[in-house]
Amino acid sequence: MIVPMQKVYLVGRKTDHDQLLDALGRLGVMHLVPIDPAQAVVDEQTAQAIDHAERAIQILSPLMPAENAPDLSAEAAIEETIELYHESTEAHTHLDVLHRQIAEMAPWGDVRRDQFDRLRDDGFQITFAVVPVKDLHLVEADLVQPIGKRFSRSQWVAALSRDGEITLPPSATIEPIPPRDRPSLTAEAKVVDERLRAINARLSELAHTLGAIHHYSNHLATDAQTIVASRGAMVGQNLLALQGWAPADETDQLVSKLADCGLDVAVETREATEDETPPTLIRYPRWAQPIKGLFDVLGTVVGYDEFDIGGAFMLALPIFAAMLIGDGGYGAVMLLGLGLGYKKIAPKLGRQFTQLLIIVGATTLIWGFLSGSFFGTTVFKNPVIPVNMTQQSRDMIMTLSFYIGAIHLSLAQLWQAMRLFPNIQFLNKVGWAGFIWGMLGVVQWLVLRQASPFAPLNAYAFLLMGGGVLAIVFAHPSRNLPKMLGLGIASFPLAGISAFSDVTSYVRLMAVGLASGVLATSFTNLALGIKFLPATILVLILGHTLNFALCLIALFAHGVRLNMLEFCNNLGMQWTGYAYQPFTSYRRQEIRA
Repeated sequence: MIVPMQKVYLVGRKTDHDQLLDALGRLGVMHLVPIDPAQAVVDEQTAQAIDHAERAIQILSPLMPAENAPDLSAEAAIEETIELYHESTEAHTHLDVLHRQIAEMAPWGDVRRDQFDRLRDDGFQITFAVVPVKDLHLVEADLVQPIGKRFSRSQWVAALSRDGEITLPPSATIEPIPPRDRPSLTAEAKVVDERLRAINARLSELAHTLGAIHHYSNHLATDAQTIVASRGAMVGQNLLALQGWAPADETDQLVSKLADCGLDVAVETREATEDETPPTLIRYPRWAQPIKGLFDVLGTVVGYDEFDIGGAFMLALPIFAAMLIGDGGYGAVMLLGLGLGYKKIAPKLGRQFTQLLIIVGATTLIWGFLSGSFFGTTVFKNPVIPVNMTQQSRDMIMTLSFYIGAIHLSLAQLWQAMRLFPNIQFLNKVGWAGFIWGMLGVVQWLVLRQASPFAPLNAYAFLLMGGGVLAIVFAHPSRNLPKMLGLGIASFPLAGISAFSDVTSYVRLMAVGLASGVLATSFTNLALGIKFLPATILVLILGHTLNFALCLIALFAHGVRLNMLEFCNNLGMQWTGYAYQPFTSYRRQEIRA
């Protein structure tokens, strides 16, 4: 249920500034709206501290804590972590440059630069050049030493002369002696690498402070929220004013609760006007709460005036997921793995999302019993829903998919009709619900080349025409009949095509599910055909793990899509909401506006 909101205005004494914010934070029911949004921002110092804390958490979270735990405050641990991370980044860049220079120095071998300097100090001139093989005889010096080939027809040579006279042919290319030698570069790279090891070791020690940093980060977030709330208030000579939104069922108690905190505050509440958009707070029934985990992952929020689609998603998504995964063995793995590892997995994935995956696993297991398919093997001779890849099996599952689509989409239209009633436009949505069922007959005839086994074609034709008439006539109700019909007719063709594509889209339940079954069967047959037991086990594990991963991708790519796109489009969802975030604070703040 989308909780009704009321606009709340609070006026109190300026001297009660801190006490009022502290009391509101402890009550945690008011979503504050700044009176002047330009002023309601966090100061630079707090914002920087929050950013550093978040970066430190990001850096330390993947690391395993070392044996030695440092005795540092959270602030000191954050500062050292950021400094070490910057140093590590620079060291990695420096090391990459050194390795590239070492690779470029490969032709020079391990000769040292000081050896060339000693030769010059002793009066020798040395020159390195690349000379075409045909012109090697033109090189004149006291000593000419070929070193190796540089190109297919060129030779790299060293020319040494005591008197400084070295003659090279015009075709030669002089190669200057590099400023650094490979041994010194290698030694420097070793020092940098050792420093990187020391940095990583210290970061592993700092990982012990991750809990303290999380706690400190939460305090910073509380400080930031209080600063924004304080700066978003209107402060006069003697009074302080705040505004925001609160659940309608809690506003009546707000005055008494503030009085209990020793505050005399004037409170005024009113309903939202048409041009206002309150935040969205949804209280899910207990059975539908796991679906909130999915919305949290997707980051989507329904609008305040839209539909609470949590229950509808909670019913449809596990069914879609079971058909897409299509194998009871995978459902058993999900159910067993998530059930046994719940305490470790839930904190990482989120409690509600983990519960949703457990429900998906249970539903998939039930589908496996209905279809008789476990790890690509049919364990029942006469399953309720055969998935043996015969034409009859494919047609049966395809028909089931289309009917699920028609039910899903028509319920969305009827839900809109209930919202619109008694406005006569509700008949437009009733018409579209009937048109979708008529379109189901068209889809079956075009795709399966046969009439529905549940109703004659003329019944679908009646739904198609009757639903279409209602959809056209009541699309834009008006006393101007020609205008009403004109607008309805103009908008009907594209909407009708969309209805056809929406119903057809549910064929993915059959296609993806059967594809998963084919892969599972193929991997099982391939593994069982290998006579070497370790290889059989390896192929079974790797093959089914890959297929299971593809199934999870399909769950989000197709199962979520059918709900978020096809169903929500037919429901008229715009996802224009923003989440209800009440101001909360659990410790006194010394904040000045």
